[in-house]
Amino acid sequence: MTHTARHRMLAGTAAGLLAASLGVAVASTATAAPRTGATSACTISTLPYPTDTYRADASVIDPSGRFVAGTALRIREDGNQYLLLTWDGQQLTETEAPGNGIDPVDVNESGIVIGNGWAENGIGRPWTYRAGKLEQLPVLPSTGIFVSAINKAGDIVGYGSDIVPGEFVALRWPAARPGTVEVLDAPVNAQPVGISPNGTIVGYAGPFGDWTSWVRRPNGKIKPLAVTGGGSTSLNAAAGHWAVGQAWLGGTSPAKVRWDVRDGSYTFLDQEMGLDDVNAKGVVVGGDRVARGSTSRVLPGSGERINIGARAISDTDTIVGFRNADRVTPVRWTGC
Repeated sequence: MTHTARHRMLAGTAAGLLAASLGVAVASTATAAPRTGATSACTISTLPYPTDTYRADASVIDPSGRFVAGTALRIREDGNQYLLLTWDGQQLTETEAPGNGIDPVDVNESGIVIGNGWAENGIGRPWTYRAGKLEQLPVLPSTGIFVSAINKAGDIVGYGSDIVPGEFVALRWPAARPGTVEVLDAPVNAQPVGISPNGTIVGYAGPFGDWTSWVRRPNGKIKPLAVTGGGSTSLNAAAGHWAVGQAWLGGTSPAKVRWDVRDGSYTFLDQEMGLDDVNAKGVVVGGDRVARGSTSRVLPGSGERINIGARAISDTDTIVGFRNADRVTPVRWTGC
């Protein structure tokens, strides 16, 4: 699944799409939300995790539902040890992460995990994990580079700051040319948040608080994702032909929106929803909720002094995240 970031790292960062870059935004027509039947046996279970860690969670899941990745923190006398956790089904692998933290943001059907870390100087540095090996991705001179999504083919998208002075620049690491990174032809200050199997890329851009969302076709053609009446929009996640994000329409809080990137049509979501992830069916997860269509339901597992958080959803509707009951542990929801 694509997160953007998720995303958690992308949501609070400035991005740039000038009106001149895309032309005048055309308002889309609202459409009926996708309909997918939910089963009644919605259950939560704990994923295996290192019991000697202070906390552990699950952050991302691949579209097939097989591969999951997350993080853990082990406290030692000589300092904190950050761990990358990966699951193949129920089989757990833990990998010690260098530096001051690690943040997995996506995983594809081959089990390739991508994420972000930080160099000793505090500059963002992206990485990949495959076949038991954690490696840094090639980068360009910048003040920070971050990845956001990987597709089935292994193409990765992200962005860098100050590659062009004072701007964010959209980047792609093409699977067909390993060891390379390229600057994308994209709107000024663009930050991609998702890439589909056919290479369609979605993202948002613009000065802080004045974002515009966009979709870039494989042929390089770019169009805005807008809502009727205009207003700033930003994206959190994308999968298949769906993207979810927010639109500022003049109220006290932004509207939650799901776009069909094929034609730019959209549906408003339950305002109680978090927007951590969406799958290829258009099912959205975030916070303690899952949304099918325009309505949402609370996931099981929370209670008095017990919090839950849904982070990612597969195309098989398996959801992963965390449960905090005295300690943070990784969990999986099925049948929801």
